Amino acid sequence: MASGGGAVREVGSRAELDAAVGGARAAAVHFWAAWCEASKQMDEVFAHLAVDFPHALFLRVEAEEQPEISEAYGVTAVPYFVFCKEGKPVDTLEGANPASLANKVAKLAGPANVAQSAVPASLGVAAGPAVLEKVQEMARQNGSSAAESTLKKRLEQLVNSHPVILFMKGNPGEPRCGFSRRVVDILKQEGVEFGSFDILSDNEVREGLKKFSNWPTFPQLYCKGELLGGCDIVIAMHESGELKDMLKEHNIPLGQQGTKIEEPVISESANEQSPEAIGLTEAQKARLESLTNSNPVMIFIKGSPEEPKCGFSGKVVHILKQEKIPFSSFDILTDDEVRQGLKVLSNWPSYPQVYIKGELVGGSDIVMEMHKSGELKKVLTEKGIIPEESLDGRLEALISSSPVMLFMKGNPDNPRCGFSSKVVNALKGAGISFGSFDILSDEEVRQGLKTYSNWPTFPQLYYKSELMGGCDIVLELEKSGELKATLSE
Repeated sequence: MASGGGAVREVGSRAELDAAVGGARAAAVHFWAAWCEASKQMDEVFAHLAVDFPHALFLRVEAEEQPEISEAYGVTAVPYFVFCKEGKPVDTLEGANPASLANKVAKLAGPANVAQSAVPASLGVAAGPAVLEKVQEMARQNGSSAAESTLKKRLEQLVNSHPVILFMKGNPGEPRCGFSRRVVDILKQEGVEFGSFDILSDNEVREGLKKFSNWPTFPQLYCKGELLGGCDIVIAMHESGELKDMLKEHNIPLGQQGTKIEEPVISESANEQSPEAIGLTEAQKARLESLTNSNPVMIFIKGSPEEPKCGFSGKVVHILKQEKIPFSSFDILTDDEVRQGLKVLSNWPSYPQVYIKGELVGGSDIVMEMHKSGELKKVLTEKGIIPEESLDGRLEALISSSPVMLFMKGNPDNPRCGFSSKVVNALKGAGISFGSFDILSDEEVRQGLKTYSNWPTFPQLYYKSELMGGCDIVLELEKSGELKATLSE
């Protein structure tokens, strides 16, 4: 039976790997990538283990250079280890954990070839001194990263940091979207003391909480660490009296019920005065509410959709048209009573203002940010304004979102694999403008695109919605000088 003899062997094909693993009593395979720092660190541990366990076979596969092997073993991240006995996989390990790697190798191959090895309890097996030294070195370098709090632990701490906590855009004193503002008002009306977290200030929390709660939009309201829901659910619970009952059941103290306090309106510019009236008459309020509810999506802008009279209004119109969202508009320049009154009603000092089913979403910045993150469509789908998009429809929209579109790992400023980095450099070197999508941020897109394109790996480059190919094809076009001409036809 084959053994490694203390060295790590590089594998160049599926056939070579199958032959090597099939002929070994015990084999460990490291799937790695040159761009991944964790892979490099774990590769040093792997090499030391090969010395300590000379009767086992140690193999390396560069994951992205050998996509057929990676697909066959289900490799989706590096570093990744597969442990085989008598030619069959018996265990795996994902991530940079040298102690677990040493344990699994020892379990696979038997005790290390070292007499009287003193081993820390964290390893739990007889590993050689070289491995122990490397583990200690990595612990010093990484600040014991394996023991540090994960994002999940951080989120758990946040949602439990107050009996009632609201994850919102902005803060209670200055909400930055209409839905957040509405939930804040309800909690104040109920007399609830609550904590808050501005998800616009921390993208890691913002994106992580969507997966943690399995809830794709904000605001999100938690009680004693449990998600109650978003704006619609809180409104429904408030109107039915269920919110008050639920808070009492959880022994949440309720103070004196409050009412929404209108804050002073900040003028849009030095040349424009705020309305003299502090409040609104019932007739004015009724008219404004009728206008905001006159269409499921209603925008109050300067000018018209065909002729916007300010850049911010133009941006919002462009986004709604690009997303193919039906909407109505009102030109606030034609009616000063509406222009000034809406600031008081919404407690929002500037224009444009976008409303969904009568609720203020926000202004230009909020809409642009929601559009960029995909949250705008999610909200509209939840509200029943647009139908839920099929995966194929979503992929087609993404592919056609830019004439030259790159689906990659990471983004052009921070590629997260060597092949993606090479394609980005080739496109930039040819002076080609392109859009991009980080497939690591969306597993549905990542897996769906493989089937849609019948192309199993990334990156994938599209031109005018047609697949050009992956890294090899792009580099061939670059080498022949045809890249710019091909993407400019």
